[in-house]
Amino acid sequence: MNLIENIREAIRSIRSNLLRTILTGLIIAIGITSLVGMLTAIDGMKAQIEESFSGFGANNFDVQSKGRSGRRVMREGVEEKIYPPVNYRNAVDFKEAYSERGVATVHCSLTGAAEIKRGSKTTNPNTRITGGDENYLLIKGIAIENGRNFSNVEVRYGNNVCLLGSEIVETLFESHEDPIGQYVTFYGNRYKIVGVLEEQGTVGGDSGVDRNIIIPVENATRQDQTGNFRYDITVLVSDPAKLDYEMGQATGIMRKIRRDRVGEENSFEVVKSETIGESLEEVAGYLRIGGFSIGFITLLGAAVGLMNIMLVSVTERTREIGVRKALGATPLRIRQQFLIEAIMICVLGGTLGVVLGIAIGNIVASLVGPGGFLVPWVWLVMAFVVCILVGLVSGLIPAYKASRLDPIEALRYE
Repeated sequence: MNLIENIREAIRSIRSNLLRTILTGLIIAIGITSLVGMLTAIDGMKAQIEESFSGFGANNFDVQSKGRSGRRVMREGVEEKIYPPVNYRNAVDFKEAYSERGVATVHCSLTGAAEIKRGSKTTNPNTRITGGDENYLLIKGIAIENGRNFSNVEVRYGNNVCLLGSEIVETLFESHEDPIGQYVTFYGNRYKIVGVLEEQGTVGGDSGVDRNIIIPVENATRQDQTGNFRYDITVLVSDPAKLDYEMGQATGIMRKIRRDRVGEENSFEVVKSETIGESLEEVAGYLRIGGFSIGFITLLGAAVGLMNIMLVSVTERTREIGVRKALGATPLRIRQQFLIEAIMICVLGGTLGVVLGIAIGNIVASLVGPGGFLVPWVWLVMAFVVCILVGLVSGLIPAYKASRLDPIEALRYE
C-alpha cells in the first residue's frame, strides 16, 4: 500500500462516511472562521480608518530643534555639540520663506498642566495649552465644531482669543450655554472663545485635543519669560511622492535662516511627522494578538473534537485494519492512512472556514465605513497551515493506536 493508495483510501473513507465528515469539518470550519474572521475584520477596519485619515500626517514633516531632550549625546566617545533651539523668529522666517512652495504652521507647547477658570468653575490642572497659527488646524487635521478659526489679524497681533477642546467646554459650561464669545482665564489673562474643537475621543488615557486650548502663537511668545520655549514647524506637502524632495528644500531654507556654514551639520532636525497609520498599526497589532489567541483557543477545542471522532473511526474500522495488516500493510502505512484522512477533513473544513471568515470579516469591517473587499492573503495561507497542523495533531494518537493493533485480534473484532 503506497502513498497514492492511502490518499485514495482516505477519499473513499470520507465519501462513505459523508455525514460524519461534514460534522467533523464543521467543527474545524467554525474554528477557522473565528480566526480568519477576526483577523480580516481588524485589517479591514484599520485599512478603512487609514483611508479616512490618510491626509493627517501622511504628507507632513517637522522642522524642529536638534536634540529635543536637551542632553549631550555621546557618539564614539565624543560629546555632540548642543545647538541653540529653533526660536520664534527662526520659525516665522521659515514660514514666510516657504510660503511660495507650500503651507507651513508654527506652533509651540506652553504647558500640559494648566488650570482654566470661568467664574467659579475651574478645570483640573491637566489642561494643555498650545500656541498655533491660522494653518495649525488644517495641517494637524483638527476640525472646528462650533465657531471659527483664528483670523490673520489675530495671529499677527497675538490677540487674547482661544479655541477650546470639548472636554474643557463640558467642564466650564452648562449644556444649554453657548461658549462662543464667552471668556476664560489662565495665566492671569482673559481670553475670548472664538471656536470649539470637534471631539476626538480618548486614546490610551490621553484626551489630546479634547483637553487642549489653542491660542495664537504670537500671544504664546509673550508667556515665554525665560526664552526656553521651543517652536516647531510642520509643513504640509501637496504631493506625498515629493515629501523627501520638499524635506531637502526645507533643509536648505532653514540652513540659510540659521546661518549654518557650508560643511557643518544642520543645527536643527527635519523629520517626518508620525502618521495616524503608524499609531493604528500599533493598536492593530495588539488586536491581532487578541484575535489570534481567541481563534487559537477555538481551534484547540476543534482539534480535541476531531481527535475524538478519529478515535471512534479507528474503533469502527478495527476489522478493516486487521485485513490490511494481514495483506502486508506496515504500521507506517496504517499511520499514514489515518493522518492523511485527518488532514483532508481539516483542509475541507478549513476551506469553508476561510470563505466564511473572509465574508464575515469584511461585513464587520464595512460597519465602520464603506470600503473595498479585503482578501487577507497572509491569514489565508496561515489558516491552511494551521489546518494541516491541527490535522496532524488530531490524527496522531488515533493513527498510532491503529498502527499498534494486533492483526489477529483485529480480525476477530465484531
